[in-house]
Amino acid sequence: MPEICRFYGIIIKMYFDDHAPPHFHAEYAEFEAQFDIRTLALFSGRLPPRAMGLVAEWASLHQPELMELWKVAKASKPLHRLDPLP
Repeated sequence: MPEICRFYGIIIKMYFDDHAPPHFHAEYAEFEAQFDIRTLALFSGRLPPRAMGLVAEWASLHQPELMELWKVAKASKPLHRLDPLP
């Protein structure tokens, strides 16, 4: 699963052959969560509140890029990295 971003100890990944809906995975320490790209809502797993806020902020900045990456991943093409939070 390619890593597309890393910031403040949070790792954002996207699978090439993943199921719908369009989503990304966020990992922080022993926590993992999946977020719907269309709504940015958490739909699986959990993160601590601070990590959850950082992922929400990051995803809102990159939502169009995340949707494009989802399409690229579904076509099994190489993914590029997205900028982290400052």
